[in-house]
Formats: sequence, structure tokens, C-alpha cells
Amino acid sequence: MELRTLRYFVAVAEELHFGRAAARLHMSQPPLSRAIKQLETEVGASLLDRSSAGVALTPVGAVLLDEARALLAQADRMRVRVAAAAGAAAITVGILGDSTDPGAARLADAYHRRHPRVEVRVRETDLTDPTCGLRAGSVDVALTRGPFDQTGLVVRELRADPVGALLRADDPLARRDSLKLADLADRRWFLFPEGTDPLWQAYWNGGERREGPVVRAVQECRQAVLWNGTVGMTLLDHEPAEGLTVVPLVDMPPSRAVVAWKQGDTNPLIRSFVHIAIAAYRN
Repeated sequence: MELRTLRYFVAVAEELHFGRAAARLHMSQPPLSRAIKQLETEVGASLLDRSSAGVALTPVGAVLLDEARALLAQADRMRVRVAAAAGAAAITVGILGDSTDPGAARLADAYHRRHPRVEVRVRETDLTDPTCGLRAGSVDVALTRGPFDQTGLVVRELRADPVGALLRADDPLARRDSLKLADLADRRWFLFPEGTDPLWQAYWNGGERREGPVVRAVQECRQAVLWNGTVGMTLLDHEPAEGLTVVPLVDMPPSRAVVAWKQGDTNPLIRSFVHIAIAAYRN
């Protein structure tokens, strides 16, 4: 029973869908199906119930999932300890804009407990690069937000956060319980610089072409609203600065917090980081 096959099984068991698991593993579906069938032959029992309704774990599969997760986590810890002994235990994490997210704080605490000898270098980036330097090679893994061009990257969603319009507190629209994008159609929005990922720019501009001041950082967004009456979007649960308020935008999809890393990167520190991040943000 190979660790690689167990990783395949865990992916299928967590996704409960062969197609999604194959995409997650960056492989085609037929060899994944063959690997799972071979694993069932080795175990001597069915691990998954396959039907037109989807895929479900059998009782044997549920037991194997728990054991496989524990074994894979132990294998990752072994690789990390060996890397630490060789003096190579370090990881660079890119964090977008505002690093006060409690999920990131839980992640930092959990990662330190799991890997106390690993040096974590943090690179906080502005809003012009949603990959936080990942594509440029200056970080190993990124805690960021979508959407952005995912070419050559692996992206896992951590959490979906509702968004709202950031307004001056004395703005007439600030008295509303909620807003739609159409309510802001004739307003100036803060924009990101030319060359910023177009998917990222389009989301934070509500899917429309806008006019307004160019900003690069979270604080610049807030100051553009405070000084000029500009509008824009922000996370609904972000505490606005004095003189500002946030009103829910009911027709905007949520902002998705994600963890991202480069395709093909097998660094066990990154794999462990991703697993711990998913658990930390779910909590």
C-alpha cells in the first residue's frame, strides 16, 4: 500500500467525486479510478459506493480515511523533521493586504505547534498582486483572495466572506440597510493600477468599468473614500475607520479567501501548511 495511492484515496474521499479529485491531483480520471480499484483489491473490501447519485464512503472506507490521514500526516512530519535536520526547514508565506484575519492567526498558532523548528518568513503584499508574489517566485505559498488567473497554480478555497460598499458615514446611501450595484453606478470607485490581474480588478469593481483614483493598499482605499467620497467594496465584517461605514451589497458574490501554491511543488512544508490552513479557517 503506497503513500501515493493513499493520497489518491484521501482526495476522492474528501471530494466525493472522481472528476474533482482528479483535478485536485492534476491527473486524468481513468488512472485515478484504476488506482482506487487496485487499493480496494489490496484491502479486500469496497471503499466507495458508486452510484448515479454520486460517491459515498463505505464503513471500511471511513476507517481507511482516518488511518490514511494519520499516516500521511506522519509522513509529512517525517519529511519536515529531516529537512530541519538538514538545515532546510523554512517557508515563505505571502499574505494579501491586511493580515489581521483571525483565521490567519489560528493558522500561525497551529502551524507553529505542528512545526516549531520551521522558520516562517512572511511577505505582506499590497492589493496589486493577488498571488502575493507566488507567480514571481518570491513566496512558497499565498494566503489571499480570488478571483485571479490561476494558470500554473493550485488554489483551495478556505472561506467565503460577504462584501459591502465602503462609504463615508455621511453619504446618503450610508443610511440604507443594503445596496445593489446599480445604486453605485454613477459613483467614482477606487481602482487598482493598470496591469493588475483583470479578474481581480473586475471583481472589486463590481464587474463594470469604473472611473476613480488609483490605490494600492487597504489604507489607501479607506483614505480615498474618506477624503474624496469615492466608493468601493470591502469585506462586510471589516471594522471601518472613523468616518466610514460599510453597507451590505446584496447582488455581489462573496469574496473567497484561498490558499494557493505552484503546481508540481511537492515541498512537504507547503502540503502541511495547506492542510492546517483548511482546518484553521473552518474553525
